[in-house]
Amino acid sequence: MYTRSGETRLFEFDQNGNYVREVGAGNYGFAFAHAVRVDPQDNIWAVDEGTNMIIKFNPQGRVVMTMGRRPEGVDQLVDLPGQGGYSGANKPYSFNRQTDVAWDKDGNIFVSDGYGDSRVVKYDKNGRFIKSAGTRGNGPGQLNLPHTLAADAQGNIYIGDRSNNRVQVWDNDLNPKAIYDTVGSPWAVCVSPGPHQYLFVSNSVPDNGDSRLAAQTGEIYKMELDGTIVGKFGRAGKALKEFSTVHEIDCRTPNELYVAEITDWRIQKIILRPAAATSSAAKNGK
Repeated sequence: MYTRSGETRLFEFDQNGNYVREVGAGNYGFAFAHAVRVDPQDNIWAVDEGTNMIIKFNPQGRVVMTMGRRPEGVDQLVDLPGQGGYSGANKPYSFNRQTDVAWDKDGNIFVSDGYGDSRVVKYDKNGRFIKSAGTRGNGPGQLNLPHTLAADAQGNIYIGDRSNNRVQVWDNDLNPKAIYDTVGSPWAVCVSPGPHQYLFVSNSVPDNGDSRLAAQTGEIYKMELDGTIVGKFGRAGKALKEFSTVHEIDCRTPNELYVAEITDWRIQKIILRPAAATSSAAKNGK
């Protein structure tokens, strides 16, 4: 759990919710947590929006790679979260409030960048720059706050194009392939592993968002990778089975999800079960 309550800290809990340890206490790259991901080798990647850095920890909790660079203190005063604006700087090794990280089967690294740069950047497994794509806008291949991303087994990249209310699918070379625009505002996406992969998308509007949208937000969609909606669950709220701005989804098994809510300061474990079959007799009222 990567939290920015009070100060930014990274905690590990076991599968039963018991505290295990803190990782990276006092790390220079921690200022304003945005996302945390665990790769197939169990390395932990902390995406910090406040320092413009991504820190990779090995399973033992030691730093083994950093990406990006923390701004100088005087520069950071005008670029704190909630301040500053779009720069479009598109620098190979610098970020502007990046939001998420993903990997393909070869270990190539993909970063959504983010609040200030509206692009996705591809690096090799050692952090060497390969390519950047995307500009601010709402056309094909353009982005307006790429807030989250995930990769499938074929190396396709699924981007939560949040302020454009759509998910974009790009190939491994960052060329646009498809747009899914029927799942609301995608604050979080996740692609499950295994032979049959699913895409999960959170449609979220925060408590301080447009209250007129409250009735049309809060749900999480389960989708085939081609964009077909399999089902949806949840609604806006703070009770159990309700969601209050889902900011991250972990879907390492497609029927067991962990969802993090930033306006309710909690994580819920969600177990999905098939809907009960309805017999023909029941349908006919017999």
